[in-house]
Amino acid sequence: MHKLALVSLVAAAALAATGIASAPRAGVAAATQAPGTRWEKVRPAEVGLDAGRLGKIAVQAKRGKSNCLVVVRDGKLAGEWYFRGTGKNSTQNVYSMTKSFASTLVGIAQDDGDLRIGSSASRWIPEWRGTPAEAVTVRDLLSNDSGREWSTFTDYVQLLAAEDRTAFAIGLRQTSAPGRVWAYNNAAIQTLEQVLQGATKDDVASFARERLFRPLGMTHTTMTRDRAGNTQLYQGLQSTCRDLARFGLLMLDRGRSGGKQLVSSRWVTQATWHPSTELNAAYGYLWWLNRKGIVGSPLAATTLEAARNPSAKRGRLVPGAPPDTYWAIGLGNQIIQVDPGSRTVVVRLGTADAFSQQPTFGPAEASKVVTQAVVRG
Repeated sequence: MHKLALVSLVAAAALAATGIASAPRAGVAAATQAPGTRWEKVRPAEVGLDAGRLGKIAVQAKRGKSNCLVVVRDGKLAGEWYFRGTGKNSTQNVYSMTKSFASTLVGIAQDDGDLRIGSSASRWIPEWRGTPAEAVTVRDLLSNDSGREWSTFTDYVQLLAAEDRTAFAIGLRQTSAPGRVWAYNNAAIQTLEQVLQGATKDDVASFARERLFRPLGMTHTTMTRDRAGNTQLYQGLQSTCRDLARFGLLMLDRGRSGGKQLVSSRWVTQATWHPSTELNAAYGYLWWLNRKGIVGSPLAATTLEAARNPSAKRGRLVPGAPPDTYWAIGLGNQIIQVDPGSRTVVVRLGTADAFSQQPTFGPAEASKVVTQAVVRG
């Protein structure tokens, strides 16, 4: 997990034989009661959680420079802690957690019939037509194996300095064929802004507000823009612990909230169940997974040859956590953790250190809610 703590060179971007199950387990994550305008708060024991163990996890979160920690089980707020002068309405940048929202917006657009992720992104990015980039599909952008130009300098210096970040990202080179290199490519993900806007004929921030934030009751959540007015999709979302828990519940309930299907259950499975590429078993469609295999680093590229090397080191993102647990993760271990088996959502926000220094509170620590605090099914 220390690899996910080693992120950008400057503050603003993101973290962070494949073991694939055939399908989500039957009966997992049955629909919960959406929280509505007010959360139902319960004692941990009422939803099968050990209060003492949760308390110890919260102490660890406090020591780990957290601003807040929220634990939800069966749609009910079973634990909530705030530190460092924050409260339930305190907002902050969640950095690359934004990517998982971008993934869901693409899923909604596909559900609407506005795009297909197997289509060439050049359908909405005309600058790529007639170039090697025409081979890049929307799926490749979601999987981070698009082959678009990537280096720490382009991603963490030039992209951040660009007034028009979408135009900068689109103008980078195609350095390899899609599917041959996995890289945690912020610039490539930002090109989805033009894809989404072209496909939906709507401003992306407005689309997110109307199709996700408003229906979910995420009243303190906004997407931010670059200096040219483009919605930022690789980082920049401003939100609260409680609002992010609502998004986690949407995913836990397979895209359904308040009796409405906001994004299809099929999309939730595609985005979070199977690795999207053999180059990184820990990555779905802009979500971090816990499947066994090659685990890619946010600061290094993984080639196809390296991934297929039998001597390559293999494992899981969080070895002790269930294999179907998944995370949205941002710079400094901003976390939404969804565990379908225990029907829990954990949200942690904290200090956005460019290079995390111990003690911190990351996915390994958040997973203790599942592995230690859940005492009844």
